[in-house]
Amino acid sequence: MGLEDAKNQVDQAFTRDSLRGASFENAFGGALSFLRRRYTKDLTGVDIAVTGIPFDQAVTNRTGTRLGPRAIREASALQAFDPPYGWDFDVLEERAIVDYGDMAFDYADVPSFPGRVTEHIRAILNAGAAPLVLGGDHYISFPVLKAMAEKYGPLSLIQFDAHSDTWADDDMDRVDHGTMFYKAVKSGLVDPARSVQIGIRTTNADTLGVTVIDAPEVHRTGVDKVIERTRAVVGDHPCYVTFDIDALDPAFAPGTGTPVWGGLASWQAAAMLRGLSGINITGGDVVEVSPPFDTTGATAIAGAHVAVEILCLLGARIRA
Repeated sequence: MGLEDAKNQVDQAFTRDSLRGASFENAFGGALSFLRRRYTKDLTGVDIAVTGIPFDQAVTNRTGTRLGPRAIREASALQAFDPPYGWDFDVLEERAIVDYGDMAFDYADVPSFPGRVTEHIRAILNAGAAPLVLGGDHYISFPVLKAMAEKYGPLSLIQFDAHSDTWADDDMDRVDHGTMFYKAVKSGLVDPARSVQIGIRTTNADTLGVTVIDAPEVHRTGVDKVIERTRAVVGDHPCYVTFDIDALDPAFAPGTGTPVWGGLASWQAAAMLRGLSGINITGGDVVEVSPPFDTTGATAIAGAHVAVEILCLLGARIRA
């Protein structure tokens, strides 16, 4: 295995036989899929379906996140060789994972977009798979949550973010990446009493009852306290994990639309995600990676690592 396989493996996105196991294809070549998983629309026997939603028409500042799924897939090629570090099991070996590809939509028909997202995620859930979504701007989480709540009822939300995204907006038809969690709470998709926002560092006085652990508190109290508090709030309630890459400080993730200083370090994010192992996670997303502003590729690399950690959270829950 490993070196011998690397001599022969190529285009594993199309040629791999099994939905399980590592890929030793050269990181610098071949067709790109997330972690070199097989591209397929057949979800028979699939545990986790990775899918991209390349949409960025809800942004308030810099665009470019429509290119996020492609960049995250490319960066993930660096992680396809080995079991994810820091976990006591190999999610690539133990879970059937596919790349479900990107969602198709008419870029010029924005009003139809939210419904298309809900239908797309509903199809994954109806097949018995858990969705891992690559964005795209953060608005996509709202129509995703509609499909999730249809199956699981009101969800706990674990949100890593610089912004609360709960600014008041009672027009449910508006497509805005800063108000979708206000709408999610008001629509009954999210249970605020069982939800936590981590890394916040912009002002919004009305928390809607969501527990906020802002970035200064993370830095002051440490990741273990944050993990403990988050687990206490969420309990064993079905939850959805959403990670806006701007939760990380711009030093670690400059390629995003609305960067804010004073954010999380990469190691803090990694430790907190791993510390949540065993939560009753139903799905998750990583959003707001904007390649045009990611001159070194560091943001896409961070996004790929976050996606792998969410993949492990999903795998750990299925395993339990």
